[in-house]
Amino acid sequence: MITRTAILTALFSTASIHGFAPISIGQTTRISGNDSISISALSMASNANEIVQLKQGSTVALVTPMNTDGTIDFPSLRTILQFHKENKTDGLCILGTTGEASLLTMAERKAVLDVAVEEVKGSIPIMVGTGAIDPVAVREMTMQAIDCGCDASLVVSPPYIKPPQRGLVDHFMKMADLGLPVVVYNVPGRTAVDVLPETIGICAEHDNIVAVKEATGDVSRVQAIRDVTKGLETPLLLYSGDDATEAEFVLKGGDGCISVTANVAPLAMHNMMMAGLQGDAAEAMRINETLESVHSNIFCEANPIPAKWALKRMGKITTGYCRPPLVELDESYFTLVEESLKKADAL
Repeated sequence: MITRTAILTALFSTASIHGFAPISIGQTTRISGNDSISISALSMASNANEIVQLKQGSTVALVTPMNTDGTIDFPSLRTILQFHKENKTDGLCILGTTGEASLLTMAERKAVLDVAVEEVKGSIPIMVGTGAIDPVAVREMTMQAIDCGCDASLVVSPPYIKPPQRGLVDHFMKMADLGLPVVVYNVPGRTAVDVLPETIGICAEHDNIVAVKEATGDVSRVQAIRDVTKGLETPLLLYSGDDATEAEFVLKGGDGCISVTANVAPLAMHNMMMAGLQGDAAEAMRINETLESVHSNIFCEANPIPAKWALKRMGKITTGYCRPPLVELDESYFTLVEESLKKADAL
């Protein structure tokens, strides 16, 4: 099937053949007289009028289930999507690091997005990881997410190459120009560059930059970002990306989390976030105490290795297979992860 985004891309890339200057997505172009239009990928996508707004609470950083031959296990994917729908997960973050997105082809990404839209569209906001080193790839993945019917993109600062802060501003702004709501993802432990609060303050001036995933583990960032964005008509949503500190993050004024722990304890994570948002520190910390072992041990090996083993142990997916260079959980960690699941009442 030829998608609307594909048609739009073809029109823009071939415009010069017919004597016109090529048009870029995000560009405002004059069509006749004093009339002009803003070209946005979203304006041509099939879900243009169906965006589900991101919200406060617990967003799961979802794994991508796989068969032992490395193919995607779509029945298990549907199972865990329904698991989250039934257990009050507030948001879905797919095709991020936890979803092994860097090891999937564009065709596989589309297949995963299509299943997610079929299963939960309209019930849970669907955020899609579209970050990469190359802005061209980020653009391609974001446009794919638009065409599939997703609700937001999670754009990490380009890893490894350490762009300066002004380069980060330009990158995030250009991705926001595509029209899909953008969540800026700051995880310096993986990217080797810190998206500073002041940089986020500049980016927040773009109407399509709607949230931040802050994964430094520094809960003082909540107030720092609030201080530089206090003039916004609609405040940015601030999500913790660090499971160990997410309860404190919300109690200090954050809006929720994007969590690996939520893969195995979705209802507890939802309830903890709701308690924190309501200012009930005692209840939030009580729930968090039951999850602390999971917060720690779900990272006993590289993410998502332990999370996938845990979901297999819970009977939610059929294998703990991870694509190379990742591997399945080492046997020496089985008891550690299993005991953590029991403490969280996940087994």
